[in-house]
Amino acid sequence: LGWRENCKVIAITGTNGKTTVTSLVGAMGRAAGMNTAVAGNISPAALTELMARLDANDPPGLWVLELSSFQLETTATLAADAAVVLNISDDHLDRYAGLDGYAAAKARVFEGGGVQVLNRADERVMAMRRAGRRVFTFGLDRPPEEFDFGVVEHAGEHWLARGTEPLAALYELPLAGLHNAANALAALALCRAVDLPLPPVLRALQTFRGLAHRVQKVAEFGGIAFYDDSKGTNVGATLAALQGLGRKVALIAGGEGKGQDFSPLKAAVEAHARAVVLIGRDALLIESAIQGAAPPVLHAADMNEAVRTAFAAARPGDAVLLSPACASFDMFRNYAHRAEVFVAAVRALAPAKEWKWS
Repeated sequence: LGWRENCKVIAITGTNGKTTVTSLVGAMGRAAGMNTAVAGNISPAALTELMARLDANDPPGLWVLELSSFQLETTATLAADAAVVLNISDDHLDRYAGLDGYAAAKARVFEGGGVQVLNRADERVMAMRRAGRRVFTFGLDRPPEEFDFGVVEHAGEHWLARGTEPLAALYELPLAGLHNAANALAALALCRAVDLPLPPVLRALQTFRGLAHRVQKVAEFGGIAFYDDSKGTNVGATLAALQGLGRKVALIAGGEGKGQDFSPLKAAVEAHARAVVLIGRDALLIESAIQGAAPPVLHAADMNEAVRTAFAAARPGDAVLLSPACASFDMFRNYAHRAEVFVAAVRALAPAKEWKWS
């Protein structure tokens, strides 16, 4: 297994955005001419991919690994050349005693001497900074140092930037939402941390359209856009979706809450929601947590009713957003099945000829 001496390893973890960033970094690596293997939590498993590469005598020059907190608990010799914790928010608290234990598991991704990529907007992530290590930070503000990534104003528009150097205009990116701008910045930082050249990396970013069920626009009708964020199974993901779309939202949320604190949703609902439609087992817990927020809170017995109710509450220019902040298993087989039922309910609202499908 002497391959390890001749390849780079990028490791990616965090509560939200892992799969998007992993897929994007993989695309960037391939665009830069690297024989790139993408594996881990994203599938295939890293060992499965390694054995397939051994059998084919096809050594990768770049490994891009998505790692969950569960996987990191049992990882002792990772030593990635560059690693990131994208963010930390409530999730899997049915497994961990609290956020501190969950964050400690995530921080194991930084074992070894590689470059740390840290989210400036997340205090828990910034607290993982280790003495003597190279650090690149990212965030939606102006980069504080020349090697950091962020957002600057350039030619009257907001651009992704490294230091003071504009790299790509936000409005030109296929990925929707400010949370995806942060994902793109993290991916850029990781690629530069392993010395991939920026021009092909930026070309990959400008053609990357994102992944299914992650704030994915599925249709538009009557001036109202419909977004599937069924993979938004925790509060942090739903916060990112609400804050990132840049328009008022009729939100469909609810399901199995996994012991989360839903109270952070209140301010985001107040600022961004036209209405909230709740479904599933923990609907009443969410309602209690956001009580006092201005938008109406409505209940639905199933997804069909939820979509009809949200559509009725929305106005032209708004979005209907399925971002449950919960797991799906109380009502659906999995998050993909939940999305399938959502899209079917959207299709049932009007004749097909009146829709614009994405």
